[in-house]
Amino acid sequence: MPEPQDRPDLTLTTVNLSARDVRPLAYFYRDLLGWEVAAEEPEWILLRAEGGGVGLSVEHDEAFQRPVWPSRTGEQTLQVHLEIRVTDLDAAQAHAMSLGASLAEHQPQDDVRVCLDPAGHPFCLWLDSP
Repeated sequence: MPEPQDRPDLTLTTVNLSARDVRPLAYFYRDLLGWEVAAEEPEWILLRAEGGGVGLSVEHDEAFQRPVWPSRTGEQTLQVHLEIRVTDLDAAQAHAMSLGASLAEHQPQDDVRVCLDPAGHPFCLWLDSP
């Protein structure tokens, strides 16, 4: 493993999600997170929080297939899922559902709600308890 002084400067800037229809999914996350559209092209939209940090983009993929969760052999599996910290789990779930999310059938923990965005990507709302 290279020593830290030998490692090039690397910064994670963005997580990309694929979708057939970019705008509805990007606008879902814009409204869910309260982020701004930082850049928009016909087949790609970048979202960023006002205070900076890692962004979220949605890019067009004509061959996109809705993933299943939990994973099942022989079916399209998820490639990534988002972890979203919340202070009120019920309110966060209601907000997500009002924007078009659905609640995943399988819920593995009491302090986490696994939801599916409109394109089927799983995301977790997790309770930040004191």
